[in-house]
This record gives sequence, C-alpha cells and structure tokens, in this order.
Amino acid sequence: MGPGGLIVWSVVLFNRPEPEVLVHLLIAAAGSGRRMGSTGNKLLLEVAGRPVLAWTLDAVLGCRAITWIGIVGQPVDAEAIAAIVAAAQPDRPVQWIVGGDTRQESVRRGLEALPAAAQGVLIHDGARCLVSEELLERAVAAVRAGEAVIAATPVTDTIKRVDGDGTISGTPDRSQLWAAQTPQGFPVEQLRQAHGQAEAEGWSVTDDAALFERLGWPVRVLPASPANIKLTTPFDLTIAAAVLAGKVL
Repeated sequence: MGPGGLIVWSVVLFNRPEPEVLVHLLIAAAGSGRRMGSTGNKLLLEVAGRPVLAWTLDAVLGCRAITWIGIVGQPVDAEAIAAIVAAAQPDRPVQWIVGGDTRQESVRRGLEALPAAAQGVLIHDGARCLVSEELLERAVAAVRAGEAVIAATPVTDTIKRVDGDGTISGTPDRSQLWAAQTPQGFPVEQLRQAHGQAEAEGWSVTDDAALFERLGWPVRVLPASPANIKLTTPFDLTIAAAVLAGKVL
C-alpha cells in the first residue's frame, strides 16, 4: 500500500526473445546435361537407383530449420520434378518456380516467388546431391545471425593462370584460394537488392556471392567437405553413386 492508501503496482519487464528468422531455400534445377553427355536435365538422371534431384531434396528436407522450399526449373521438366516431389512426401511447402535462361535469372525469379515472410534464403544447386544436413544447418544459423555465407573448401591442387594461347602466366598462392560450393545463404532483402542492381547494370555472374563482392558487402566462408561435389561429368555420377550406395547399405 502506497502513501494515501494508493495501491502501488510493481511492474516486472521480461525480455522476450526475438522472433526466429525464417529461412527458405531455393534449389536451382534449371540446368542442362550437356557436359554430362545427356540431352536432358542432368538432375533427372539416376544415381544409386534414384534421380539426382531426389537425393538433393531428401537432404534439404532433413534440415528441420528450413521452412519452405522452392524448386526453380524449366517447364519441360515440370512433370518429372513434380513426381519426384510427390515421392518425397514433403512435410512442408515445396513450390515449383519457372526459371530463366541463366542461373542468375533463375535465382532472381526464385527470389520473386518467396513468401512474404521470408527473411533469409539459401541457394543450393540441385546437382549437389551429397550436401550434408549438418552443412545446411550451419548455413541456416549464419543467415539467422544476419550473415551472408557460402560453403567452400580450400583448394588443394596447384592452380595455374593460363593465357589465350595456352601459356602459363602465373601461379596464385593456393593458401588464399577456396573452391566455392552451395548452399550459399543471404538476408533476403540484401540479395534482392543485389540482383536488382545486377539487372540494372548488366552484370553477369556465376554465383550469388559474386554480386555481394561487387557491391563490397562481406561474405563469409563456411568450411565444407570436398564430398559436396557438383555433378557435372559422368565420372561425378560414379563418385556420387559410390557415396550414396554406402548411405543406403
């Protein structure tokens, strides 16, 4: 009881936790199989008895922190990819998105299709079907902390710079070289801004981290396993088949 008979209330303020950043994932699945020697999409080729994309989708669905998945592909593959998604029996939304003529345009279209609530996004190449759930979890954690990150592995080979006529022009210090992989993760609005500027300026890049580099925005490396290969050649299929066969035994 306070002075004059007034009741005095004591107010205790509790620190409420910040709402968790929702992280979505886009699978780039619009590529061709030219270097694989295939006339169709290499993600539909079988490895260890299942399509490449089925293995990739399994890994992504195994990461509980990813709340929504978009698959960006070409209309010709829509029916085959829909069958792969149905067989996976996903427990969260998986949306089909029509891609563009380049990977860069496909990612931009994927960003346009993200749900309004998306705050963080991972971009993952569908051809990297050996990605681990642990790597995806680390990428999600980094994006939730507001970082831009890429999976990568240190280069172990000696690299040579070669000029137009095939003559070696230099040997860069490999201690500073990393081979870029996916997933690559970003705050959504920053990545949309980067793609918007790239479109306006006519920039052409092979991965999303390069857009951040051009803008002077930091991107951190997430050390990843060399096993997280991108299936590009028939030999890569052989390697992936051996690794996946070991998983299912």
